[in-house]
Amino acid sequence: MNCKMLATVLALTCGVAIPAQADKLDDIIASGTLRCAVVLDFPPMGARDASNNPIGFDVDYCNDLAKALGVKAEIVETPFPDRIPALISGRVDVGVASTSDTLERARTVGFSIPYFAYKNVVLTREGLGLDTYDKLKGRKVGSVTGAYEGMALESDVKKWGAGSTFRGYQNQADVFLALSQGQIDATVVTSTVAAAIVKDGKYKGLVMGGDAPYDIDYVALIALRNEQGLLNYLNLFINQQVRTGRYKALYDKWIGMGELPNLTVPGVYR
Repeated sequence: MNCKMLATVLALTCGVAIPAQADKLDDIIASGTLRCAVVLDFPPMGARDASNNPIGFDVDYCNDLAKALGVKAEIVETPFPDRIPALISGRVDVGVASTSDTLERARTVGFSIPYFAYKNVVLTREGLGLDTYDKLKGRKVGSVTGAYEGMALESDVKKWGAGSTFRGYQNQADVFLALSQGQIDATVVTSTVAAAIVKDGKYKGLVMGGDAPYDIDYVALIALRNEQGLLNYLNLFINQQVRTGRYKALYDKWIGMGELPNLTVPGVYR
């Protein structure tokens, strides 16, 4: 038995308390600030208002989390590809950024239980007749590189073969601009984003097509994977958001259409 192990045994035997090691949750509370990575080109989850202030479902969710912790919220604008790097580098404490809970990503970061769930649809231009997903075969399509729907669409394009092309973009704004300018014929986005973009009218001539045959996209809050104390807190926080009705209130405020997404996975947990 080495000296460190012997000291631990003696301390436990003698009833001496061993100081607990501080974790990220303690650090956030001590700092007085919660830094949230939020994607701000993904309305209605994250965007900027006319005064350039961050707004959206994810912004309010970060603010709610900070309030629960008794600290100030700091919104750190983070493009989709930078969500995990921002967390690993220490630029942010948590990601409130619609991050799909994939097993590949879970090798690098820790995931909470789902805090939102998305259905994906086709977004295209008027007059192209792309009202179903199958009609995207042989067309030019694009999406955000590394996003759930982007990876799924690119995978299908490879299966479709000749005539079908996929272009990757750094953010949603670039995708919508490319679509409106005719650089691509269609993209696949969440129904929440598609509805917001069509309603806003900033990108002229865009219309919603049919549903994309993707699995429901469950998204989670992210933190460093070894910070179990923080992850446990995030899980309880999401639970409380649902139980208190705050989740529904934010959905009604920012989306306000369709059925409130169910955060449970059939056959897995309730």
